[in-house]
Amino acid sequence: MKLKETEVEAGYLYSTSANQYRAVLAMKEGFMIYAPSIEGSAPLKLTTTKMPFDNQPFKKCQIITFAKKDYQAFELNGIKAIKHKLNESQFTLAIAQCNAKSAIATLLAE
Repeated sequence: MKLKETEVEAGYLYSTSANQYRAVLAMKEGFMIYAPSIEGSAPLKLTTTKMPFDNQPFKKCQIITFAKKDYQAFELNGIKAIKHKLNESQFTLAIAQCNAKSAIATLLAE
């Protein structure tokens, strides 16, 4: 399933059809920064506190390019949906795991 650009939001977790999690970390003027997991990631647990982005480099791309990938609904915290809101600690951990803090600051300052 493809997404519409308006369905992509910062602070949300998505899953591609290749079982790759993607956390959208920042968006501005048609561009975004996201944290990708490796493909074939194991499903996240109901009470997951560990995010799957350790040592994965962040990516910067156009929002429209991100939206065109094939996505699937996945279950997290007992809810099955195409996207899931990250809580503050999950969001902070995703940023730290892919070392995206300065890239996010640069994007938001552009």
